[in-house]
Amino acid sequence: MKGVLEFAQAKVQGHKLVMVTAYDYPSAYFAEQAGVDLILVGDSVGMVVLGHDSTVPVTMDDMVRHTQAVRRGATDTFIVGDLPFWSTSSVACAVERAGRLVQEGGCHAVKLEGGRNVAVHVEAIVRAGVPVCGHIGLTPQSATALGGFRVQGKTAAQARALLEDAKSLEAAGAFMVVLECVPIPLARVITERLHIPTIGIGAGPHCDGQVLVWHDLLGMYPRQAPKFVYRYADLGTLATKGIATFAEQVRQGTFPGAEQGFVMDEEELARALNPPV
Repeated sequence: MKGVLEFAQAKVQGHKLVMVTAYDYPSAYFAEQAGVDLILVGDSVGMVVLGHDSTVPVTMDDMVRHTQAVRRGATDTFIVGDLPFWSTSSVACAVERAGRLVQEGGCHAVKLEGGRNVAVHVEAIVRAGVPVCGHIGLTPQSATALGGFRVQGKTAAQARALLEDAKSLEAAGAFMVVLECVPIPLARVITERLHIPTIGIGAGPHCDGQVLVWHDLLGMYPRQAPKFVYRYADLGTLATKGIATFAEQVRQGTFPGAEQGFVMDEEELARALNPPV
């Protein structure tokens, strides 16, 4: 299993890192079989799996449960667990939740959203022995305050702020930082100026790695996908077709057939129906 040191070496050597966001046993299993470097158990589970309109309703119990499932599915892959909304309400809260996600959930590191405003939280979590992945740009937990789900860092002032955020996270001890919905030129500059790897999502090709949600890249999320998503398969259409065929065969009486059933000795059945007096 690759770890923090290998990720740092990959940046130096110019090897791109692959991260997939997954939420359960089968998706984690297949991601590991495909050879990804990291699996992120994102609080986006609230939208993608639980059907909420945002990530805000996701609880620590939700994150622990889904992280446990992912760990069971991918036993030899580095797993990053998301700290959900309100985790940075205090430094003590952030440290406690990070410890719980590692101890109970079984992940190898945690991710939290924010820049300079959470640097002290990152430093405390790292000091407690838990590796931290930062997340700047579009931060879904605070999307409302950012004006919705839109690109961040397009003005000079915003770009400077994001660069300072990235440097602050690195200085606080983060081993990696996710750049979400950041203009390509800015993501390139941030990547060049940091010593830690950057993982892009909607941030262009110059990041040290890329992440997409399992359901997005495989066409398993029914809502409209963001612009930065590329669908590498359309499992949603295949699933719908498969279920529709199953329903049709059940209604026509062609499923199940004899090959899906189990036989019984006729004499045993006769004895069951006509027990000796």
